[in-house]
Amino acid sequence: MTAIRLAHFSDPHLSFTPRLSPAQRFSKRQLSVWSWAKNRGKAQQGALLSALVADVQAHAPDGVLISGDLVNFSLPGEFPAAAGWLASLGPEHSVSVVPGNHDALVAVPEEQGLGLWRRWMSNDDGRMGWPYVRERADIALIGVNSALPTPPLLASGRIGEAQLAALEARLRELGERGLCRVVMLHHPPADGAIGRRKALVDAEAFRAVIERAGAELVLHGHSRDPRFDRLRGPKGHLPCLGLPSASAEPSAHDAGARWQLLSLQRAGDGWRLHQAVRLWLPQQAAFVSAGTYVFALDRQVA
Repeated sequence: MTAIRLAHFSDPHLSFTPRLSPAQRFSKRQLSVWSWAKNRGKAQQGALLSALVADVQAHAPDGVLISGDLVNFSLPGEFPAAAGWLASLGPEHSVSVVPGNHDALVAVPEEQGLGLWRRWMSNDDGRMGWPYVRERADIALIGVNSALPTPPLLASGRIGEAQLAALEARLRELGERGLCRVVMLHHPPADGAIGRRKALVDAEAFRAVIERAGAELVLHGHSRDPRFDRLRGPKGHLPCLGLPSASAEPSAHDAGARWQLLSLQRAGDGWRLHQAVRLWLPQQAAFVSAGTYVFALDRQVA
């Protein structure tokens, strides 16, 4: 059977010059603007992100997965701009997104915010709801929303009991049908993967769902370093792969931009995953190979 090739990157932080109204200055947005001006604005490069997109497109993947933080300040002007950028990546059905903490920095009316991205965050029938499921051949992508407004100085996430219950039901149903289940969320779910201030509050509950219902692969963003963790499933462990920002220059605080091409192919009763990592090399002003890895994915059903 032909492999399905998925390009995954995260935290693009699309360039946007913030102009806050007086009311917006009395919100968490002001802290984010100060942080951006002092640190993140220097690290994040729009030209670098354009180079990443060009490198992704040169590899002609079957789908593009983006695990959150498309914007920076949750300002109304950022969401339509991001929608235009998403439209430029390819056909709607081939691009899948989950939101990050910056996409939910403060509460924004749906019609001005995340609702503008529904074409890239919906089920195959166009219905929007969390988690959403998109099927491609015998691969099922499950998008989970861990983003919510939080108090100042926090960048934590929460999935919530209702979504976790729905996720478990969908994972069981898709597993019984023999599909390879790829779960994508923004916040790292592995224990100790990130500091408490930025952590997924109900990560333990998420891991319990995966252990009971199973999945074959979990993807996330949010970390400033690339990550490989293992989560427990019904039949052993499964890989959990995380990426830093797709638009960050490497520094003492950021590992630097990279993306991964994930090829999934059925192998016996399980799956074979081929991970090719592409890394930004400032000296060459280009993305280069940073290694390839092969995983045997057991079918994780109870």
